[in-house]
Order: sequence, then structure tokens, then C-alpha cells
Amino acid sequence: MAVEEQDAAFVEYVVRALVDNPDDVRTERVVDEMGVLITLHINPKDMGQVIGRQGQTAKAIRTLLRVVGAKHKARVNLKIYEPEGSHRGPRMDHGSGADSAPNHDDIDDFKI
Repeated sequence: MAVEEQDAAFVEYVVRALVDNPDDVRTERVVDEMGVLITLHINPKDMGQVIGRQGQTAKAIRTLLRVVGAKHKARVNLKIYEPEGSHRGPRMDHGSGADSAPNHDDIDDFKI
């Protein structure tokens, strides 16, 4: 395996260990002036396992991938492919701004 392909092989190895359908895991690797983009294709049923709670698993994989890329002096990014029509549910904004605070004015008189 060429040194350039170690990043994609690393992603496949890690993700196959996480999912229920490891045979469906594959990657596409594209190099351009911005660096390396690895697109991860998985079974839609495994999406939650790869993304993780609040995206923590995907974030950890991206962090490790950056380390692998840095070792080879390359900027490596990971994109997790979502087919058209797939929907994980509403995304929650967990920002720290005023908009993310609950609005207590909307709560009717709640009595215990």
C-alpha cells in the first residue's frame, strides 16, 4: 500500500471496528490544492454509530486522521456521505449564545 493511501485505510480500519455492517464500509480519496478529502460511505443503519452522541465519535476519528495526515505532511479532512433522502432527525444547535438558552416565557404555569 502506498504511503498516500494509509489515511484512507486507517479510516476504513477504525470504522469497520465500530459498525454492524463492516462489509459496507468504503472510502473515496481525492487530492486537490486544499489537501486530501476522504469521503466515507457506510450503511445508513450504521450512521449513528459512526457519528456518535453529539458527533463525538466522528470528531475523534477526524482528530486521529489529522494526526495521520500530519505525519505525512498532508492536510486530511473526512466527509461522511449521507445519501439523498436520508434523515437522522432534527439537528440541535448546542451553541452557547443567547438563542440556545431555553425560553421560559413559553412554559405555561406548571405546578407540582
